[in-house]
Amino acid sequence: MAAYKYMIRGGNTLSGEVTIGGAKNAALGIIVAAIMANEPVTIENIPDVDDVRVLLDAIEGIGAIVERLDRTTVRINGALINDVIVDQEAIRKIRGSYYLVGALLGKYKKALVALPGGCNIGSRPIDQHIKGFEQLGARVSIHHGKIDAKAENLRGNHIYLDCPSVGATINIMMAACMAEGKTIIENPAKEPHIVDVANFLNSMGANIRGAGTDAIRIRGVNSLHGSEYSIIPDQIEAGTFMLMVAAAGGDVLIRNVIPKHLESITAKLTEIGCRVDEYDDSVRVIRDKRLSYANVKTMPYPGFPTDMQPQMTTLLALSAGTSIVTETIFESRFEYVGDLRGMGANITIEGNTAFITGVEGFTGAEVSAPDLRAGAALVIAGLAAEGITSVDQIHFIERGYERFEDKIRGIGGLIEKINADDDRQVRKFRMKVG
Repeated sequence: MAAYKYMIRGGNTLSGEVTIGGAKNAALGIIVAAIMANEPVTIENIPDVDDVRVLLDAIEGIGAIVERLDRTTVRINGALINDVIVDQEAIRKIRGSYYLVGALLGKYKKALVALPGGCNIGSRPIDQHIKGFEQLGARVSIHHGKIDAKAENLRGNHIYLDCPSVGATINIMMAACMAEGKTIIENPAKEPHIVDVANFLNSMGANIRGAGTDAIRIRGVNSLHGSEYSIIPDQIEAGTFMLMVAAAGGDVLIRNVIPKHLESITAKLTEIGCRVDEYDDSVRVIRDKRLSYANVKTMPYPGFPTDMQPQMTTLLALSAGTSIVTETIFESRFEYVGDLRGMGANITIEGNTAFITGVEGFTGAEVSAPDLRAGAALVIAGLAAEGITSVDQIHFIERGYERFEDKIRGIGGLIEKINADDDRQVRKFRMKVG
């Protein structure tokens, strides 16, 4: 299969409008939750990204009926599921695969699902998931690279999470919504997509209260019914475009967002001198001067998102003064810094902290995306750099950003997706951009 890369000519300021798609992290939970009903469920505003396609194939593989009504709408019917074993090779490559354990355990009281993969940004322990399932009455073991969960009956319980894990919160919530009695999840994650998955489950007849707060209360129900639901906008895609404009310069209206979900990003942009105007369902980002330094520490929501750390580090590397970025969520999230240094960035890594001395500008280089968000950060660097940048391994980026190059071109960025092995396409791009 052909490998593709992005070719980028930097230096263009950005202008116009861009529309944000549905939240990938919400979509993964919602698609899986949909199989818990025995009636058709219609989900709108699904992002057209690789992770979603893999997950839809996986649920189809165990008997769910999946109909793509259009590029961003799907109808799912879990009535004919005939298997609780999910072991396709592709499913191992995405983190959201583990949600199948909670959904199948809740509905059928058993599940055998391949351990998840995703980006190589550090360990993603599933101990909190297992602890929650066991406290609901399941027996859980891991063997041959799979999570094996079984229960005679699931019974509600009081579950305290040692850390506010997004995955564990969603997984336990799904299993508990079809358990007998009442479950309380203390210290849950509060991210917007947690609330969205809870709202979706409620639309199918679940009884979940308190998502987004310090305690989620769930009263189990016997069955879930059909529903129609629209996924929230993607805060990370929106944040990526906000920081893209701040790095490359310009004036862009970013549509289909929930400004409250972007508060931590907006606050940092404002702090370093970027103008952000908020409207009901859009934000406008204007950057017409060099920005200044800031200290950033990633934290669970509503703190600064770890999924925005590479993009923010890239922006601060172009800003005046000395900045410090501390990563508290994943231990291997600075893999991209070597490529930024090759473009002229002055960044020193010590443990989980980046010390950044801002430079006047970057120069184009050949770089490679080590993971999804770092790949987006390298695209931002290329758009801000002088000359031409090529970004390899863009399959990581396509896991979480839909029509990324099209949207960037729509606001004036010079970017093309080309066959990495076709020198003619490379030469054509160079001639085209001058």
